[in-house]
Amino acid sequence: QVQLVESGGGLVEAGGSLRLSCAASGNIFRVNAMDWYRQAPGKQRELVATITSGGSTNYADSVKGRFTISRDNAKNTVYLQMNSLKPEDTAVYYCHTAVLVYGSTWPHDYWGQGTQVTVSS
Repeated sequence: QVQLVESGGGLVEAGGSLRLSCAASGNIFRVNAMDWYRQAPGKQRELVATITSGGSTNYADSVKGRFTISRDNAKNTVYLQMNSLKPEDTAVYYCHTAVLVYGSTWPHDYWGQGTQVTVSS
């Protein structure tokens, strides 16, 4: 009923920037908080940044001051602006959100398909 489509990953040199996007579509009544997670090879998936529907944000310590999360509620889209990228930022990045669809009484979790970010040293 709901799809999350990510874009914007790629290969960049250390110190460079990338901007990720994730658009939610489908039978959406309300999108709650939206998050970005990442998973590096051999490591657990970790939360990178969160933004509430009201625009409050929270970041992992490892990305504070370098990454900025934002959203466009009219487009049900979340963005992650990543600056001053480091090789340790290399991972597959996933967007996540909880969506209340029409006809449901509680929200359900949805994940994007993931987009690869590779930072070369």
